[in-house]
Amino acid sequence: MLLELSIKDFAIIDSLHLRLNRLFNVFTGETGAGKSIIIDAVNALLGGKIGAEFVRSGCDRATVEGVFSIQALPSVSNEWQPLEVFAHASNNGASTIFDALEQAETRSTQPLQAADPESADASVALAALLLEYDITPDDGQIILSRDIFRSGRTVARINGRALSQQVLQQVASWLVDIHGQSEHMSLLRPEQHINFLDRYAELLPQREELGRKVGEWRNARKTLQSLQQNVQEQERRAEFLRFEIEEIEKANLRPGEVEELEEERKVLSNAERLRELCTLTYGSIKGADIGDEEFKPALDQLRVAQRSLSELVRLDKSMEEFSETLSEAIYQLEDVAASVSSYEADIEDNPRRLADIEDRVDQIAKLRRKYGHSIEEILQRAIDDQAELDTITNRDELVAQLQQQDGQFRSEIGALAQQISTRRTETAQHLATAMEEQLNDLNMRRARFQVEIQQVPDEEGVPGRINDQPVQTYACDQTGIDRVQFLIAPNPGEPFKPLTKIASGGETSRLMLALKTILADADATPTLIFDEIDSGISGRSGQVVGEKLWQLTGNHQVICVTHLPQIAAFADTHYNVNKQILDDRTITIVNELRPEQRVREIAHIMGGSVSEFSLKSAEEMLARSYLWKENRTRNIAN
Repeated sequence: MLLELSIKDFAIIDSLHLRLNRLFNVFTGETGAGKSIIIDAVNALLGGKIGAEFVRSGCDRATVEGVFSIQALPSVSNEWQPLEVFAHASNNGASTIFDALEQAETRSTQPLQAADPESADASVALAALLLEYDITPDDGQIILSRDIFRSGRTVARINGRALSQQVLQQVASWLVDIHGQSEHMSLLRPEQHINFLDRYAELLPQREELGRKVGEWRNARKTLQSLQQNVQEQERRAEFLRFEIEEIEKANLRPGEVEELEEERKVLSNAERLRELCTLTYGSIKGADIGDEEFKPALDQLRVAQRSLSELVRLDKSMEEFSETLSEAIYQLEDVAASVSSYEADIEDNPRRLADIEDRVDQIAKLRRKYGHSIEEILQRAIDDQAELDTITNRDELVAQLQQQDGQFRSEIGALAQQISTRRTETAQHLATAMEEQLNDLNMRRARFQVEIQQVPDEEGVPGRINDQPVQTYACDQTGIDRVQFLIAPNPGEPFKPLTKIASGGETSRLMLALKTILADADATPTLIFDEIDSGISGRSGQVVGEKLWQLTGNHQVICVTHLPQIAAFADTHYNVNKQILDDRTITIVNELRPEQRVREIAHIMGGSVSEFSLKSAEEMLARSYLWKENRTRNIAN
């Protein structure tokens, strides 16, 4: 769950630090005050797309940081234990509603115990992911952060260590799920309905396997189609490949050949200089007249030194080792002289061999320009060309193999797609029933909901049997053979129609909340964020939406941006967001409201201006929500 959130220089937020409640956190405030900007900041923290326009004017970068607990969420019955604050306030020393609210809120922060099993499983999965990337939690917590620079560059970190945006997204996907007003649009896009159904049916692992197989099948089909088409083009390609292979093979290249040729060319090109150096070396050792200069033999000088040293050894045996060393040096120098003389005798001028080397080096250079930077790359080019040529020349055999493979793919994919389709069909009615129950609670009491599942026949598709009908072939993509669409009949006697044809804005909001309420039970993400999901809802429906959102705290921490007092009244922690102008600059201020402030804020939301009547109405609304939560908590505990 999200424990702390820090935002700096992000849009109109100068500096903000929040400590969040385990249960239901609500943000309210005037339009444009910055409520949704907080959600934008969280989205950036989770690795979402973000641009430089979010960097506060006059600043070089914006920073968002979140402290997350990765331990399993405590049970709601242990987390929220309010007093019977209104019926028995006086028995607990509470003289006013504000005292009672404060006592209840104090109780809600006491140490916790039991953990939800599903969230515990999520913690294990997250721990495995952190281990994969060598991320070590500190006392069951990790810190995610992201810097957004004016240049547009961003830097993501986990526990202070820079990681890729992809890794940040992977880790964050186990921590937080954001549902904004754009989610309503996803509900109106039929292509998204299959994803909702599969989440409810817990089919995502099977979907992943199916998607992998379909991807392999598509690649194999592309190869098959390529072989079956453009025969003339393939024949021209084969001729070109034969030319390249023949040219490379005729060159008879050897790895390391260029270096050998360069060394030999250097020797042949410098034959005269080599002889001069040999004569000079030999004469310095053995003695000779070279030009106008006479060299004294080095060996003669060393022999004189050897005789002196021998005489010295006769007088002092400790110098014997040095005498032996000098003798060895004389022998070695004589060997050097003999070797240099022999080398000089072998030096010859060979213009023809030098010309052959030049031609060979030029030939290899041309091949390198055409086929690769090194002889190894040129030889590999020939190997690759031969493999491609074999594929073309063995086309008929390969086509037969791929056709057989295509049949195997279709059979395997068809069987898996059939299993998924069967599971969807079984689950569809359960989802429809659950949706109707939720819609009944959301004041759409007579609405009927249906999950339509259809298949599209396709001769090139995969085999499947639908509703005990004869086996047919159906179009199949990475989601399977089904085309799923949600239908609704808001009123009795009306036929089922697509959501886009019937649902109003308020109905769409309630449909999404109903769906999220259902999916939340199968959703292991510990923190859910709703950005004004109550759009288009008011009155009694708002009360029910508040109840539904608070019910989600059974398995989740919930954060909500709302404009409805009925929803705000259910908050366990209530924040007010407002704009202020400081030093000619607009900044966003967020305050955690105490009980008396909450009453005034809800009164303000209810009517704009605060009056005695609106304050009393707000108190009553808060009282109803607290009593409802207390009863709900008792039911959970029992």
